[in-house]
Amino acid sequence: MKDSTYIKKLIGQMTLEEKASLCSGKDTWHTQSVDRLGIPSLMVTDGPHGLRKQRASADHLGLFDSVPSTCFPSAAGVASSWNRALIQQMGEALGRECQAEEVAVLLGPGVNIKRSPLCGRNFEYFSEDPFLSSEMAAHHIIGVQSQGVGTSLKHFAANNQEHRRMTSDSIVDERTLREIYLASFEGAVKKAQPWTVMCAYNKVNGEFASENEELLTTILKEEWGHEGIVVSDWGAVNDRVKGVAAGLELEMPSSHGEGTALIIKAVQEGKLSEEKLDQVVERLLTVIFKAKDHQKAGASFDQEVHHQLAREIARESMVLLKNEDRVLPLSRTGKLALIGAMAKEVRYQGSGSSQIKPTKLEDISEEIIKIAPDAEIAYEQGYQLSSEETDAELLELAKQAAASSETAVVFAGLPARYESEGFDRQHLRIPPNQIALIEEIAKVQPNLVVVLSNGAPIEMPWLPHAKGVLEAYLGGQALGGAIADLLFGVVSPSGKLAETFPLALSDNPSFLFYPGEKDIVEYREGIFVGYRYYDKKQQPVLFPFGHGLSYTAFEYSNLTVQKNKISDQETLQVQVTVRNSGQMAGKEAVQLYVRDIESSVIRPEKELKAFDKVELQPGESKTVSFELDKRSFAYYDVELKDWVVETGSFELLIGKSSQDIVLTEQIEVESTTVRTYVYHRNSTITDLMQTEKGREWVKKIYAVLPFAAALEGPHAALLQAFMKYMPIRGMLSFSGGKFTEKHLEELVDDMNKK
Repeated sequence: MKDSTYIKKLIGQMTLEEKASLCSGKDTWHTQSVDRLGIPSLMVTDGPHGLRKQRASADHLGLFDSVPSTCFPSAAGVASSWNRALIQQMGEALGRECQAEEVAVLLGPGVNIKRSPLCGRNFEYFSEDPFLSSEMAAHHIIGVQSQGVGTSLKHFAANNQEHRRMTSDSIVDERTLREIYLASFEGAVKKAQPWTVMCAYNKVNGEFASENEELLTTILKEEWGHEGIVVSDWGAVNDRVKGVAAGLELEMPSSHGEGTALIIKAVQEGKLSEEKLDQVVERLLTVIFKAKDHQKAGASFDQEVHHQLAREIARESMVLLKNEDRVLPLSRTGKLALIGAMAKEVRYQGSGSSQIKPTKLEDISEEIIKIAPDAEIAYEQGYQLSSEETDAELLELAKQAAASSETAVVFAGLPARYESEGFDRQHLRIPPNQIALIEEIAKVQPNLVVVLSNGAPIEMPWLPHAKGVLEAYLGGQALGGAIADLLFGVVSPSGKLAETFPLALSDNPSFLFYPGEKDIVEYREGIFVGYRYYDKKQQPVLFPFGHGLSYTAFEYSNLTVQKNKISDQETLQVQVTVRNSGQMAGKEAVQLYVRDIESSVIRPEKELKAFDKVELQPGESKTVSFELDKRSFAYYDVELKDWVVETGSFELLIGKSSQDIVLTEQIEVESTTVRTYVYHRNSTITDLMQTEKGREWVKKIYAVLPFAAALEGPHAALLQAFMKYMPIRGMLSFSGGKFTEKHLEELVDDMNKK
């Protein structure tokens, strides 16, 4: 292993040109080497749900062939598993495949928040909630890096749309940035230490992410303690020298010497210190040698084992949204109609830089036949996947098959042309020919189940016509078997939505401001993203965050807390008992939300602060334990530049979803934050009431008011409300001359004494 002393000594032997050269890629996928000093080149490749090692080195967008690798479900689905251990296993498998292909860093996972369901890349991101997102990301990273392969947490930061993504400027207030958009990165960095963090294309509050020193150095490196390097998104560098100074170590892909020359010139002209460049090179070499030291010669992996893991992950990623009259699970005998082109032309992954060439790909209809060989199964295409128009002949054949069956399963969703990296969706609808198919099938077959393959929420005007809806997301190469397992009850569904499905696009909090005007994107909805908005506004939704049905039933009881009063410096242990009261084994994602009952700042109705997934046999009970800390109760205070808990009461809410709360408990939290107030003539009566000294001054002021007696009489409440937010200079006007400028000056001086 190459330690810090060795690396510093090596830097001392390097020329300025060699140092500068390391700061840019050798080509599309490799870092630069310095052969004379034994500094190797590393290969990085796209992820995050599979290894995309291109056979042609110049390809970034998937135009050329890539080596076969396991295609796991995309992040939208994986997050819906709410299963940390499972995503860590997926990471370990990805790490093994990278070792087999001599890949040093897998580019992912992506933790950008789902601000709008229109973002074309939402399939590649985990959630609308930063806590769930950061937990999923952390365990993905831990899994991959346990195999000696690095990750690249992306895209840092506030990269929440594809529209004009390379030039847009995300205008986000500091509290929103901290609580929502940075928090999804923060937890993953602190818990898992990704070897690299990838900066985004866009600007953040006027400055490109690739040269934003506040983001890359002050917050990421100094505050969060990131030990690795920052790599640019491919082609994201605007000003290379400013990037180096801000904390961007590696520019990708190769700048073909341009970036290197600019860095050399800046050092020679004194615009960039060589000491700063040395720091950059030290970080780069630390990662390079770490990867080289962990390389496993002759590594291989078992494709079938990884395929079965992909099937298990897909099963837990899929969400049973509706199951009226227990239409599911299906019988393994009788007549069944499978309808829809997406049953054959499967949509198993998203489009863009994350596209994987799978080691194998299951056919949904074939997997269904394997599980129910005694059933009489008919298949009809129903619609043309490449078209929007209804094909009357295909529709009629589908109706005939449905009418002559006991149950019809329609496979629908979003074609690849609807959602992809590079552009945003324009609406939340599935193609009109699919909608027409569902509505027409419902007229002839009441037992209708819809299986969806899509990377993001859709509107469902047809929902009343379907008894069952299974959200399969983009389920990876083993989606066929996973769907079959769930439809026939081989296992019980256990996925829960990691994002809200709105009734209509116009209900989304970013609707009026998305995607912005020209390059200006204002995040005017602030902290109210996803369920934080819908719950606070009491806005009805199609399906809430955290929602997901099961074939069994779970009962919650015995919510207990370690103590009912804590300081914000203590951790709190919380326990709840979950019992499987049904007839089938199943898994349940238990969710804990926190609500600040009374706050001086605007806060969401509730926020997810803990979760766990528990597996239970019929009749079995288990105790689920959570630990809450200061951040579980805090908001970000922009004046103090810190996370702050206000003294007061908080509710702990145990839910089956954000809108299905089954148990509550109240605790008191005592704040240790010492807030220094600076008082002036425009400070209010309420400001004075925050301290004992101030309360004494208020008594003195009230005593000299002409209407002092009235403050205790029948109109007291009205008068006190009137006085509550009056600036203290107002007493000059209302005291009848008994409170003077001299008194005001004395009061302000006294209040500001330490």
